[in-house]
Amino acid sequence: MCCPKGLQRADRSVFMEYTPYNIIDMAKEKKQRPARLTKKEITQRLLDLFEASPGKRFQVKDLFAEVRAANHPTKMLVLDVLKELVLDDYLATDGHGCYYSAARSQVMEGTFQRKRNGHNSFVPDDGGQSILVCERNSLHALDGDRVRVTMLARRSGHTREAQVIEILERAKDTFVGELQVERGYGFLLTEDRSLATDIFIPRDKLKNGKSGDKAVVQIIEWPESSKSPIGKVVDILGRKGDNNAEMHSILAEYGLPYKYPKNVEDAAARLDPGITPEEIARREDFRAVTTFTIDPRDAKDFDDALSLRRTDDGLWEVGVHIADVSHYVTEGSLIDREAEKRATSVYLVDRTIPMLPERLCNFICSLRPDEEKLAYSAIFRLTDTAEVRDWHLAHTVIRSDRRFTYEEVQHTLERNGEASPEDLSQPGEHPEPLPQGAPAEGEYAEELITLNRLAKCLRDKRFSKGSIGFDRPEVRFEIDDKGHPVSTYIKVAKDANKLVEEFMLLANRSVAEMVGRVPKGKRAKVLPYRIHDVPDPEKLEKLSAFIARFGYKVRTDGTKTEVSKSLNQLLGDVKGKKEEGVIEMVALRAMQKARYSVHNIGHYGLMFPYYTHFTSPIRRYPDTMVHRLLTRYAEGGRSANANKYEELCEHASAMEQLATAAERASIKYKQVEFMADRLGQEFEGTVSGVTEFGLYVEIAENGCEGMIPLRSLLDDYYEFDERNYCLVGRRYRRRYMLGDKVRIRVERANLERKQLDFALADAEEAPAAPMPAPRKAGGKKNKRRR
Repeated sequence: MCCPKGLQRADRSVFMEYTPYNIIDMAKEKKQRPARLTKKEITQRLLDLFEASPGKRFQVKDLFAEVRAANHPTKMLVLDVLKELVLDDYLATDGHGCYYSAARSQVMEGTFQRKRNGHNSFVPDDGGQSILVCERNSLHALDGDRVRVTMLARRSGHTREAQVIEILERAKDTFVGELQVERGYGFLLTEDRSLATDIFIPRDKLKNGKSGDKAVVQIIEWPESSKSPIGKVVDILGRKGDNNAEMHSILAEYGLPYKYPKNVEDAAARLDPGITPEEIARREDFRAVTTFTIDPRDAKDFDDALSLRRTDDGLWEVGVHIADVSHYVTEGSLIDREAEKRATSVYLVDRTIPMLPERLCNFICSLRPDEEKLAYSAIFRLTDTAEVRDWHLAHTVIRSDRRFTYEEVQHTLERNGEASPEDLSQPGEHPEPLPQGAPAEGEYAEELITLNRLAKCLRDKRFSKGSIGFDRPEVRFEIDDKGHPVSTYIKVAKDANKLVEEFMLLANRSVAEMVGRVPKGKRAKVLPYRIHDVPDPEKLEKLSAFIARFGYKVRTDGTKTEVSKSLNQLLGDVKGKKEEGVIEMVALRAMQKARYSVHNIGHYGLMFPYYTHFTSPIRRYPDTMVHRLLTRYAEGGRSANANKYEELCEHASAMEQLATAAERASIKYKQVEFMADRLGQEFEGTVSGVTEFGLYVEIAENGCEGMIPLRSLLDDYYEFDERNYCLVGRRYRRRYMLGDKVRIRVERANLERKQLDFALADAEEAPAAPMPAPRKAGGKKNKRRR
């Protein structure tokens, strides 16, 4: 076989390997490769599978195996087919990657979701695709109501519809808004997107409210023939625009309390804060051991402290001391019932709405310096490399020597050359390190340095086992005495924060293991666990497809540890890159939400088989439950009622989500208030979200986020590519993607809706229209879409 002319000498040996026989073998091998599955084949295989197993539920990864989807494009095609089968009511899904045959009946029960545009929807209890409910068929159901519906006959080419025939349970009957008072009556004007109309208020139900007041109004009646519901004023919050009124409005909007009941505060005032000699005798005494708290600079509720001392056998004894709230708040008491209902403290931008009365959370229970305090403590004996030799749980009495802020501890670590390079303050801000070999400088510097070194060892071990590290920066505000934001800063977790975090994680994990890890064949006693499920398989596949465009890979199957280590590798690879923020964001969306439950499945994000919340009983009710159960079990008590504690766990999880939503709403309000002083100014930003109605952009210098509405992109007709997180111009193919750098101008700031509108500051002129293709003889004219 001749070598072609022009082939270099170095290439000839390669060419000679391809003899005619080799080429024939390659052709045979190519013929033997399985052809890629078509959409029609995948659809038929899935339908056959579910028809053969009508009652069985399948995880996405199982469906991939059943269909034999071996590569990423085929897997994405399977996901597309599954979505279509759900839309067509052949299948239903639980929303977490589990699919099963849809058994639809004519009458169903579920949840009503209201939208301002009247295109409401019904979500069946058994999962599956939501079903359209037009306003005329809604029976005035409100958002979140449990309803019974009947299915309407489906017309060819039309969306399936349902009609509400009964409201089983109201989810919410109070709304927050601005009063508009006329002669003899009033209206509540609300920006709540779940209510399409204003609420009519008769004169005798106005409670002396005036136009411009922010108010809480309860719906008392909604006649079927009336367009507007009838309501009564429950509370006047203050004048529109007043900071207190606006913050209380946010809390009321999410059904959270904004004031403390007087009878509960009176009960707290009657509590005796004194510690008797008999109580001290029953506890381990740590008052002489070096102990301190490390908290944010504006904190008052110090619920954890750390102690450190060297033992006679050369180990480090680290005490994780937690405020003994359950000693003062007895189960079933008035204070306890209020704390159970609240379940968590709520942290808005400018205030804290505590779970416990102020006298308890900021004084009696708070581990304040130079005061004797009762604690529930996890005492660890560690080697220099943070190996836990042994540990025990004990009720203790402590005396904190110093109240540190995170900033003070970080300064000490940096001054003594102990801070991680990535955690150093900005150039010119961090202290000059001491010369090598110089004695440690700063209050309790030796103790802080030792704890920091031990914490780093604990952190390294945790990550080596697959714990996932999402360190997302947070926007914080400096506000004046009237609550108005005057500047912003980005809060980043540094070594000082991580020091405290690692010892809290160690205590939480150890306590959970002590109760949950039992010999085979023995049932563990009931305990509220903090659980975190594995990532959503569908979202992992979408993450894999998204990051591929940047040249990254991530495992979407394998063991939990293999997938988590792959995610950590990804997060490490993007560190410091321009796409870091956007990839972290998409990866975070693939994660499930952590929650409380007595049914332990482990904590995926931390990669702990057992984990609970023990370290913050002042601000989290589950921690108080854990303290009580630990005391009960230590005294030989029987296991608690699982059903009772599961209900408490579900309530705590729901209240945590509401508190988080309220916190975000307060941040958004302050962002809009801050940017309202900067209308017309231009800023550099990053596309942080892409939707069918526009682009979200986060400003680089202050973290404020706003939207560029689709209507302002006039250079083309843009379509939303959901899978690739981008808008694509139909005519000129210009793309706006997650992570793109753009320069924006602040156009509008709407405080009522908590919305910022941006416009592209450097919008380019639309490119010249493409020349039409030449017309073939006898052919039709080429039509060009405008």
